Amino acid sequence: WLHTETMFAVAQRQWLYVYDNQGVELNCLKRFHRVQRMEFLPYHFLLATASETGFLQYLDVSVGKEVATICTKGGRLGVMTQNPSNAIVHLGHSNGTVTLWSPNIKEPLVRMLCHRGAVRALAVDRSGTYMATSGLDRKLHIYDLRAYRRLHSLLLPTGAGHLDFSQRGLLGAACQEVVQVYKDIVVCPSPKPYLCHALPRPAHGLRFCPFEDVLGVGHEEGFASLLVPGAGEPNFDALESNPFRSRKQRQEWEVKALLEKIPPELISLDPGQLGNVDAVSLEQQHQERVARLGYDPQAKGKFSPRRRRKGRDSTGSRLKRKQKVAAEEQRAAIRKSLAKKDQAPRREAPREAVPAAQQSALDRFRK
Repeated sequence: WLHTETMFAVAQRQWLYVYDNQGVELNCLKRFHRVQRMEFLPYHFLLATASETGFLQYLDVSVGKEVATICTKGGRLGVMTQNPSNAIVHLGHSNGTVTLWSPNIKEPLVRMLCHRGAVRALAVDRSGTYMATSGLDRKLHIYDLRAYRRLHSLLLPTGAGHLDFSQRGLLGAACQEVVQVYKDIVVCPSPKPYLCHALPRPAHGLRFCPFEDVLGVGHEEGFASLLVPGAGEPNFDALESNPFRSRKQRQEWEVKALLEKIPPELISLDPGQLGNVDAVSLEQQHQERVARLGYDPQAKGKFSPRRRRKGRDSTGSRLKRKQKVAAEEQRAAIRKSLAKKDQAPRREAPREAVPAAQQSALDRFRK
């Protein structure tokens, strides 16, 4: 699905197609060839695709323009997810590594060795703090993305092919014909799952329904809906995502979202950097202004005494006032230079080495 429920993208054998909710084909993107996985970045209006040939491509769906094409050099890209907090794309590779990508850089931002075998599934929680990975070694790892270190590890009966975090932090794992749900796996993981359900056929995918305690699982014989108590967020923000909005509200929200679209150049590992102020010292600003103007606008001009009323002004009195102001400026400059000298560390002059033959008992009194 794209930014609204009226548009969705389908990756077919050769190219990428976009349809509306009536099934009418809107566009065929032939530059996106043999796409394996897709992720939509809602705040940037970007559709990220991972291809069979190892290319990561970004499409701006608001203008229909390809933003970036990156060759990952990692072979077939069959495992992909996104970090909801900073829009970083996570890719899993066959050598057990997980790489983090941004459309602004052609090299991975982070490369982590997570498993001894190939990575089968990835999932990042809602806050963007924790990442769950599973591989062919039948292990489920939980990583802290703030320090990029492993927190917990579980051994599964079979490797999990699909992972997904719910809005309340529950983790769903599809292990062939068995679906397991783990609770509080980030804080204190339990070796036994919170819920377990057997499917008639191996699972092809699973996803938690937002704002509902429902887990949807697709398998070879159809679709299954599982009730998972405590999975969905009970309180929703109507200005952010309103599940009960009308058609008019959806249109107004779409216009507002397009106006507030974040450019792809701002995607970074630490989104908090955008709120920081580039603190430049006043002296540096003053020097740049002087270099730009060619003179110092804050420099004091030459003192010229103001003429007084008739009978109270003379050449001698004006000269005395000039000399008084000049003496005060000179004393201020001397005080400033003395203060700098006091602050500077004093260096002692090195003493001349006296040969041992010429030393005497009175050398101790030498300064």
